[in-house]
Amino acid sequence: MSGEGDQPQAIRKLAPGKLVIASHNPGKVREITALLEGHGLDVVSAAELDLPEPEETGTTFVANAELKARAAADLSGLPALADDSGLCVEALGGDPGIFSARWAGESKDFGEAMRRIETKLAAIEGASRTAHFVCALALAWPDGHVEWFEGRVDGTLVSPPRGDRGFGYDPMFVPDGRTETFGEMDQDEKHTISHRADAFRQMVAAVF
Repeated sequence: MSGEGDQPQAIRKLAPGKLVIASHNPGKVREITALLEGHGLDVVSAAELDLPEPEETGTTFVANAELKARAAADLSGLPALADDSGLCVEALGGDPGIFSARWAGESKDFGEAMRRIETKLAAIEGASRTAHFVCALALAWPDGHVEWFEGRVDGTLVSPPRGDRGFGYDPMFVPDGRTETFGEMDQDEKHTISHRADAFRQMVAAVF
């Protein structure tokens, strides 16, 4: 999935070496680093390099991931990988969607963000609790080339939230076919079924 025009392009391979994870979210950096193990990469986060966080002005997960990856690659002179992900609740018209992090506010209070979802669902009679997570990955090189991949996992929301593993909205999301939330689940197991894992499987198959 190349970011260069609409014509099919050969996927660019990622050589072993240093890779910037274009994120200041420690939980996300840990999860991405775990998913990249064994591919000969020396992973460093944007926070470690003191790179600024660009404003996410895109209207899709892919657009925001690409924006962050391009900025990190340009500023660092290294290949950069960015993730833009979020929770989409069907009864809320897909919200919080690309605004998932912003619903948690500047303090990144996802407890408050989950309460906000519950308040909105409670105001809708017979509201479905069906939801899905989306993860878009963008891999950018300093010369401007970008590859992107998008993963998804479907599930149901529970209340109250359960578990203190994972991060973000994980404690309120039970993936289809499971009984534990992402917040309760062993994180190695989560890494095999999550939206991020889905996107990473696509990326690994393409670029390594």
